[in-house]
Amino acid sequence: MIQKTIILCMLTMSSFVSKSQSCSNNRDTALIAFTSDTQAPMWVETLWLKANKNRTATRMVFDDILRSSCSSLFILGDVVNLGYSNRQWKPMDKYIRNLRDSAVKVSAILGNHEVMGRAKKGEEKFQVRFPDHVRTGYVEIIDSVAVVMLNSNFNKLTEAENARQIDWYKNTLQKLDADPSVQYIITGCHHSPFTNSKIVGPSTAVQEKFVPPFLHSKKSRLFLSGHCHGFEHYQVEGKDFFVIGGGGGLHQPLGKSIDHEDLAEGYKPMFHYLTVHRKADGLEVTSMELKKDFSGFDEGLKVEIKGEAVNTGMLAGK
Repeated sequence: MIQKTIILCMLTMSSFVSKSQSCSNNRDTALIAFTSDTQAPMWVETLWLKANKNRTATRMVFDDILRSSCSSLFILGDVVNLGYSNRQWKPMDKYIRNLRDSAVKVSAILGNHEVMGRAKKGEEKFQVRFPDHVRTGYVEIIDSVAVVMLNSNFNKLTEAENARQIDWYKNTLQKLDADPSVQYIITGCHHSPFTNSKIVGPSTAVQEKFVPPFLHSKKSRLFLSGHCHGFEHYQVEGKDFFVIGGGGGLHQPLGKSIDHEDLAEGYKPMFHYLTVHRKADGLEVTSMELKKDFSGFDEGLKVEIKGEAVNTGMLAGK
């Protein structure tokens, strides 16, 4: 009788552990923040774009991320308006230090402003702040979400470096697709492949170099970029592309494209950042928008991205 009781208890405990592990594997987890274009306005930009307490907005973006439960922050370029300037880095250093002191991992990729003017000096100062950065692409994995960061300053890379980055990107996506511990892949770069900005325009180079591998990758679900100081949402072959350049730069006017429909046409916050929540059944993408009266942030646009694989048969001939 005692032996039967022990066996029954062991079976019950085994069942409980199995269910607990199953729940643990399917739980909602991993809140990641993304922002872009946190640079202060340059005087020349104010000749045709309107300023609106931009430095205050940038400070509030970082402060709100600090108050959130995000484990990681990715900055998609143009962290400062002149990469070689110690004065421009001074406030940003404080924001980044506050986050890292609170155990938030902060990563970034180069924008055009980091390499503007004295490019070598600007990149050196950038690398000091982000020592894990690799100028021809690198990847960070948070929980089961892989974030691939790419350098879209193609004119600052040699022909060999450009080729190396593209080969690395393709190979990395293949490895991540085959890795059972990775559920979703997010790609980030500075220049947007699709945008209706009247100031910067879409990057055809990003369309040609980065978009096809992203579309072909079965686990790649989200492509994030900045450069355009605004918020836009596009879909190509069922996959989502967001422009999130609302970190503090001067807001840019948008036109209307006949090639790609902006799915967020009715949502145009002045300043914002993005959170991505890895959930049991997909990714929850939320734009956190700064209120017009600067009194705090609200949840703005929210998009659910399901985890099912995209049919890539259309890409086979590409």
